[in-house]
Amino acid sequence: MNKIILIGNLTRDPELRTTPNGYSVCEFTIAVNDRNARRQQNGQESAQFFRISAWRQLGENCQRYLAKGRKVFVSGPLTARTYQANDGTTRVSLEVQADDVEFLSSRNDDNMAGGYAPAPAAPAPMAQSSGFTAVETDELPF
Repeated sequence: MNKIILIGNLTRDPELRTTPNGYSVCEFTIAVNDRNARRQQNGQESAQFFRISAWRQLGENCQRYLAKGRKVFVSGPLTARTYQANDGTTRVSLEVQADDVEFLSSRNDDNMAGGYAPAPAAPAPMAQSSGFTAVETDELPF
């Protein structure tokens, strides 16, 4: 079985194109931080880069809702492709054909550090008319 699961941030905006057969394909790249302390360089985490391709409706949704910097979950088979760089060296590109893409940050997260929203305020105590009695948290045994 060949399936990889990744969580990372988009390095650029997704690009949508249509094949000659009429299928939509969206391509983007994500950076996955390597948290292994031995691989840190100059006190900063290193990253692995993966090219992602999402087909048909999944690709159209990726193009519509994703943008550079957004955090995503991607799963699918991993393929390694080799190519000749302009300087003549052989390089390897890791590509995932996405079976599943989940958007982990929303459009409103652009202005928030780390892509996380502040915790929602605690709900107001329920009135006794709904059959529940409001209890102060200091009275709870746990």
